[in-house]
Amino acid sequence: MVALDGTIVAIANPAIQKDLGASLADVQWITNGYLLALAVALITAGKLGDRFGHRQTFLIGVVGFAVSSAAIGFSGEVSLVVAFRVLQGLCGALLMPAALGLLRATFPAEKLNMAIGIWGAVIGASTAAGPIVGGLLVEHVNWQSVFFINAPVGVLAVVLGLLLLVDHRAEKAPRSFDIPGIVLLSGAMFCLIWALINAADWHWGDQRTLLFLGLAAVCFAVFVFWENRTPEPLLPLSMFRSVPLSAGTVLMVLMAFGFMGGLFFVTFYLQNVHGMSPVDSGLRLLPLTAMMIVASPLAGALITKFGPRTPLVGAMTITAVAMFGLSRLDADSGGLEMAVWFALLGLGLGPVMVGATEVIVGNAPIQHAGVAGGLQQAAMQVGGSLGTAVLGAVMAGRVDSALPEKWAGAGLPPMPKGAESKASDAVEVGIAPVPKGTPPEVAGKITAVAHDTFVSGMGLAFTVAAVVSVVAALVAAFTKRGENADASGGAVHI
Repeated sequence: MVALDGTIVAIANPAIQKDLGASLADVQWITNGYLLALAVALITAGKLGDRFGHRQTFLIGVVGFAVSSAAIGFSGEVSLVVAFRVLQGLCGALLMPAALGLLRATFPAEKLNMAIGIWGAVIGASTAAGPIVGGLLVEHVNWQSVFFINAPVGVLAVVLGLLLLVDHRAEKAPRSFDIPGIVLLSGAMFCLIWALINAADWHWGDQRTLLFLGLAAVCFAVFVFWENRTPEPLLPLSMFRSVPLSAGTVLMVLMAFGFMGGLFFVTFYLQNVHGMSPVDSGLRLLPLTAMMIVASPLAGALITKFGPRTPLVGAMTITAVAMFGLSRLDADSGGLEMAVWFALLGLGLGPVMVGATEVIVGNAPIQHAGVAGGLQQAAMQVGGSLGTAVLGAVMAGRVDSALPEKWAGAGLPPMPKGAESKASDAVEVGIAPVPKGTPPEVAGKITAVAHDTFVSGMGLAFTVAAVVSVVAALVAAFTKRGENADASGGAVHI
């Protein structure tokens, strides 16, 4: 449900905006409210699972996610949609670490990688289904159905969860809550993600961006100080003495930076440059997600046999090659060329998702499995937000420098005063700024210039993502099999 919701809602946003008369800022909050709640609560939610049991936390998360989804569908005001999206994000935060905690506690070392591989395949399939299912539902039913679909899925998950899931409790499970730690970490994550979300509009040198980044740094510093002195910390910093766990966390951030940051532009490329519908663009991305579905369980088997280091280094190298390949796309690139690079990207990303998750969760003590699961998900959220913000700035910089030159080179008349900024904003998402009543010949030139400039910016963004992937391949060399991956000795069956 969480993975599906990550991609399905973007398809519904235009219909929500039209039906509820929402502003652009309102629509942005529909996404940002969910992401903020999810990122802020993940590690705390993992701690709840460690304290009260991952089965109970998982089932509560499922119920909350399904109920809040249905409430969004019944909402007639955009403010209610945003409020229930925040609640949905909080419930999603309960689900994800609990799922990993359940896997960690249930499967012994020799089967954990395969279990996480199957989990990764399901995540990939759900992510792939989002744009396609969302497009079909919005087109043939209504935008409310995008949220109502979670209700029957939630009922089925609760029934199967009650029948099949087994509760395991670690012998050294935490018995208290670190309230100051929760407040400090939540504040730090909120300020960090808020700054990254708004960096594109505020710009990196803006006082507001610097203020929130500074507040995040202060909260993180005080959090570290407090965690070193409290008896039962929210996030035991001793976990980071494990070099593989720290490397896995950094690897997850870098992977999400390139993957989510790069794919942010691919949707604009497919829909605004190639003129595809949301459903068609989702289908065009199937080679990527299909390879992730295939590669994830295969990676689990390889990591079980050879350990994570070699597969992870190889996978990030493949990811870097795919990113460099995607940087070569232009406005006229055909479907076969795109499919090759998308498939190669999926082949690289699948093993990283599985391997880095196993390295983080497997190297954490069993009593902190939920916190480790929350750490893995938080690393993905931070990496994705950072990648979207940084690569967005790269795109904006390239458009600002290249558009005037290409515009003049095409022999187009100078833009009216004050129109340059609006034109740049349009080109940054692949839209040609063609004024009404423009002659077809001139409109064709403007479109060609806009698409050429956008593709140039996307190419630079993917080049940066490729370099980050190379760095990630070097980080992967520090990973190794989880020292605490054998759950049998540290968990008690309830």
